[in-house]
Amino acid sequence: MGDAVKYLKNVVTLEYDLEKCTGCRRCLEVCPRAVFEMRDKKALIIDKDRCIECGACVNNCQYEALTVDAGVGCATAIIYGMLRGSEPDCSCC
Repeated sequence: MGDAVKYLKNVVTLEYDLEKCTGCRRCLEVCPRAVFEMRDKKALIIDKDRCIECGACVNNCQYEALTVDAGVGCATAIIYGMLRGSEPDCSCC
């Protein structure tokens, strides 16, 4: 996944609390964009810009180590634009 498509840099709302992570690996299992990897028995964000803010990681983290504003922001605007065949409109630019 090293050549994964990146939409916009430094706009993703994904946040991670290392102290709350128990290393259950659930976020790695559900993330469709390979945003996470395991290091020292903890999940780490390896490339935040891959995140499409789908919310799968947050919805599956029972330890509340992750937060994201799912379905908002530039990533969602780009996806909707691609689906509709139009320019993205996230109202932040």
